[in-house]
Amino acid sequence: MADINLKEITLIVGVVTACYWNSLFCGFVFDDVSAILDNKDLHPSTPLKTLFQNDFWGTPMSEERSHKSYRPLTVLTFRLNYLLSELKPMSYHLLNMIFHAVVSVIFLKVCRLFLDNKSSVIASLLFAVHPIHTEAVTGVVGRAELLSSIFFLAAFLSYTRSKGPDNSIAWTPIALTVFLVAVATLCKEQGITVVGICCVYEVFIAQGYTLPLLCTTAGQFLRGKGSIPFSMLQTLVKLIVLMFSTLLLVVIRVQVIQSQLPVFTRFDNPAAVSPTPTRQLTFNYLLPVNAWLLLNPSELCCDWTMGTIPLIESLLDIRNLATFTFFCFLGTLGVFSLRYSGDSSKTVLMALCLMALPFIPASNLFFPVGFVVAERVLYVPSMGFCILVAHGWQKISTKSVFKKLSWICLSMVILTHSLKTFHRNWDWESEYTLFMSALKVNKNNAKLWNNVGHALENEKNFERALKYFLQATHVQPDDIGAHMNVGRTYKNLNRTKEAEESYMMAKSLMPQIIPGKKYAARIAPNHLNVYINLANLIRANESRLEEADQLYRQAISMRPDFKQAYISRGELLLKMNKPLKAKEAYLKALELDRNNADLWYNLAIVYIELKEPNEALKNFNRALELNPKHKLALFNSAILMQESGEVKLRPEARKRLLSYINEEPLDANGYFNLGMLAMDDKKDNEAEIWMKKAIKLQADFRSALFNLALLYSQTSKELKALPILEELLRYYPDHIKGLILKGDILMNQKKDILGAKKCFERILEMDPSNVQGKHNLCVVYFEEKDLLKAERCLLETLALAPHEEYIQRHLNIVRDKISSSSFIEPIFPTSKISSVEGEKIPTESVKESRGESRQTQIVKTSDNKSQSKSNKQLGKDRDEETPHKTTKDIKEIEKKRVAALKRLEEIERILNGE
Repeated sequence: MADINLKEITLIVGVVTACYWNSLFCGFVFDDVSAILDNKDLHPSTPLKTLFQNDFWGTPMSEERSHKSYRPLTVLTFRLNYLLSELKPMSYHLLNMIFHAVVSVIFLKVCRLFLDNKSSVIASLLFAVHPIHTEAVTGVVGRAELLSSIFFLAAFLSYTRSKGPDNSIAWTPIALTVFLVAVATLCKEQGITVVGICCVYEVFIAQGYTLPLLCTTAGQFLRGKGSIPFSMLQTLVKLIVLMFSTLLLVVIRVQVIQSQLPVFTRFDNPAAVSPTPTRQLTFNYLLPVNAWLLLNPSELCCDWTMGTIPLIESLLDIRNLATFTFFCFLGTLGVFSLRYSGDSSKTVLMALCLMALPFIPASNLFFPVGFVVAERVLYVPSMGFCILVAHGWQKISTKSVFKKLSWICLSMVILTHSLKTFHRNWDWESEYTLFMSALKVNKNNAKLWNNVGHALENEKNFERALKYFLQATHVQPDDIGAHMNVGRTYKNLNRTKEAEESYMMAKSLMPQIIPGKKYAARIAPNHLNVYINLANLIRANESRLEEADQLYRQAISMRPDFKQAYISRGELLLKMNKPLKAKEAYLKALELDRNNADLWYNLAIVYIELKEPNEALKNFNRALELNPKHKLALFNSAILMQESGEVKLRPEARKRLLSYINEEPLDANGYFNLGMLAMDDKKDNEAEIWMKKAIKLQADFRSALFNLALLYSQTSKELKALPILEELLRYYPDHIKGLILKGDILMNQKKDILGAKKCFERILEMDPSNVQGKHNLCVVYFEEKDLLKAERCLLETLALAPHEEYIQRHLNIVRDKISSSSFIEPIFPTSKISSVEGEKIPTESVKESRGESRQTQIVKTSDNKSQSKSNKQLGKDRDEETPHKTTKDIKEIEKKRVAALKRLEEIERILNGE
C-alpha cells in the first residue's frame, strides 16, 4: 500500500472545501432541531455522565419513547461546539465539513489497498463530491455518519496490519481494531459492521482463498482426507477473536437499550406493518432504489417516509423487474469476486462488502427501521460504489480507443456532481427551503407538507401554514399528526370551533384501547398529544374543566408513563382549586422523571397554593440543584425568601435575583424585587437604583412607580416623589394609594390645598366608602375653615369606621372649635394635621407587593408540532392590589399606628392650649 502524499491531501481537502463552503451559512433544520436546539445534553450544566444514559436526542434510554439511538461520542462533539459557540450553526457545519475531508483522505488510503494510485485518487474525489452526501455533511445530525466512518475506516486499516512476518498474528493491530470498532459504534450503530468487512478481508484478501478453494478444503477435511492448514487455523483464531468481540459489543448494546426496540408506525415506514408479500416485495425493491440514488443523484429528498414510495402489493407490479435486475447484477459480481483469485475480483469483492454490509442495519430486511429511504445511511456504502466506478474506469481507460472518452466522461461526472452538491447545500439553508425542495421531488408525502407548514408557522405565517397542513390531510387523510397541526393552526388564528373539530377528527383516528395489548406498540407516542392539545383548548371554557380532566385521564390510562399528561393535569387541577390532587399528579410525574427541574418547580407552585412556603422553598431548591439557571425557580424562590421575613435568607434571595436578571436582563420584575429587597434592608439608595431600572425597562410598571414615590416620601424627598406620582396616575388614574400619597405631599409640602382636595374627591368618586380618602377630605375642609362641613364629613367618616378612635377625637376637636366663637386663623396647624395623615398613609400604602410580580408559572404541554413546553400565569397580576400582608408588615403597621396616636395626642394638647 503506497502512502498518500501532501499534494493528494491538498487536492481532496480543496475539493471538499469548494463543494461545501456554502454549507457554513445554513441553519439548524429538520432533525437538527431535536438533536441540537432541544437537546439539554449539550449544555455545560448537564453532567457528562448523562450523555451515556440518554439517546442521541437527549431522551433517557429507559423511556419507551426513546429512539434507542445510542451515540454518546457524537453528542459529545455537539457539546464541544456548544462550548465554543453555543447555538451558532456555523461552527457545527464547519466541523462537519472538516470531518468529511478527514473521511475522504482516510478513504484514499483504503483505496490504495485495492486500486492503483490514479484510480485511488479518482475514487476519493468521487466520494468527496457525491451529492448523496449532502444530508450527512450539511445536515448537522449527519455527523454521526462522519464520525463513525472515521473510526470505521481506521479500524479496517488497523486490521490490515494484523498479519505479521511469516504469516504470524500481530495482536496489537487486532486489539486496536476492536477498540476502534467500539468507538465507531458509540458514534453510530452501523460502525460494528466493519467487523464483517475485516472477516472478508482476512479470508479472501489476506489469505487469498476463493470460494471453490474453501469448499474443496472443507470437503477434504470432512471426508478425513486431509487436515486444516496452519494458515487457516490462524485465520480461524483471528475470526473467533473478532466474532467474540463483536458478540460482546452486541450484548452491551442490547443492555443499553434495555432489550427494547424503538416504536415505529406505518407513517414512518408503511411496509413494516404491511402483510406478506407486500412487506417483502417492498423492502427488496428499496435496494435498487438506493442503488439508483448512488448512480443518479439528480432528485434528492430529505424525507422518503409515508407515501413517497408506494407499496408493492403484487408480484405483477412492474417495479419487481428493477428488483430482479438488481439482484441478478449483484449476484453476477458476487460470483465473479468469490470464484476467481485475481486482483480485479478482490477489488470487486471489497467494494461489494463496503456497499452491502454497512447498509444491512438500515435495509429493513432483518428488522424494521424508522424510515423508508435515508440518504445519509448511504455515506459508507457509497465508498464501495466509488471503488467500483474507479475500478471500472481503470479497466476502460487502459484501452487506447476509450482512454480520451473515459477522461472526458470522468471529468463531466466529477464536475456535475460538484455543482449538484454545491447547489444542494442551499436547500439546507432553512427548513422552508429544505422542505420546499423535497416537495418538488415528491408531492405524495404528507410529512413534507406538514413540515413546510411548520416552517411557515415558525415565521408566524399561520394563514399560509394552514394551507399546507390542510393539503397534508388531503394527501394522507388518516394522518393523525396532520389533523393535529390543522387544529393548532386554527387555534393560533383564534378559530376555536374549527380547532376543536380538527382535534376531534385526530382523536377519532386514534386506535381504541385493546385490553391486555400494549398501546405504545400500535401508535406513535407523540400522537397521544391530541388528548393534551384538545384538553388545553376546551379548558379555556370554565364550564368544560371536567371534560378536559377526563381527556388527561384518558391519555394517562393509555400510557401510564405519559409524563406530560400528569404535568398538564396538575396545572388544570390547580385551576380547578384542587391543589391536593395536583400534588398527586406532580408526584406521579416525578416518579417517572426525578431529574426534571421543571417538575420540582411545578410541585413548589402547588405547595404555594397549599400555603406551605417551607415545602415550596425545598422544591424550588431541588429544581435549582438540577438546573442552577432555572429562571422561574430563581425568581420565585427569591420572592418566597423575601416574603418569609427572615433576615438570614435575604442575602440568598438577593443572590438569586441577581442570577435571574443575569438570565433575563430585560425583565423589569427582577429589578423591582431587588428594589423591594433593598427597601427591606433599609438600603434606600440601592432601592432607588433598582426601581429606576425597572421603570426604565417598563415605563408603566405600576408597583415600581408607586414604591419609588413611597421611598422618596419616606426619605424626606417628597418633591421628587411628585413627578413619579404624576407618571403613575397618568397610566393609572384610579390608583387610590397614589392619589392618597399625592394629596398628602400637596398638603404638607406644596401647601396646595386645592390640589389635595381634588385627589381626595377623586378617591371618593371611585370608592365612597374609602375611610382614608374621606378622612383626608375632612382635614381639607378644616384647612378651608369650613368647620361645619368638616364636622359633617367627620360624622360620615365615623359611620364608616366607628372603631377608629382618632376620627372621634378629631370630631370632638372640631365641635369644640365650633362652640367657641373666638377663632380667626386655622387652629389646626397645617403641618400638624397633615402629619397625622402622613403617619396614616404608610398604614394604608404598604409597599406594593412582592406577590404582585411573582411569576408562578406551570410548565405544560403546548399545541406544538412536537412535545414542548409553555407557561401559564398562575400568580397574581403584578398590578393587582395585595389582598394580605405578611407578619412583618402587620408589625410595621402597628408601630406606625402607635406613632400616629402619639401625634394625635400632641395635636390635641396644642389645640387645647396646653
